[in-house]
Amino acid sequence: MGAESGFGSGNAAGAGAGEEGVVSLRADVPAPLLLAMRQFIDRHPNWDQYRLVQAALAGFLVQNGVANRDLTRCYLASLFPGSPRFCGAAGASGAPLGRAA
Repeated sequence: MGAESGFGSGNAAGAGAGEEGVVSLRADVPAPLLLAMRQFIDRHPNWDQYRLVQAALAGFLVQNGVANRDLTRCYLASLFPGSPRFCGAAGASGAPLGRAA
């Protein structure tokens, strides 16, 4: 991620207790990483860029010791989007947001 990466608020502003918040993320990625992402998405039509990045980020945090039940649910929901067990988790609907080019 480059120095120009940033976090912008999505609908997180005004989200009360119990409501899920969404944060928009912008990151510069190296061309080989972007190419690999595109190739993966082309081979796996049930994945899109949003699900892939969400699963990768959540997986990285879980594997590196961040112990948070909502984070774990977010990770599992991205891997198993049809499972009702995880779909109700905060920030983890697991539903694809649409394929991006």
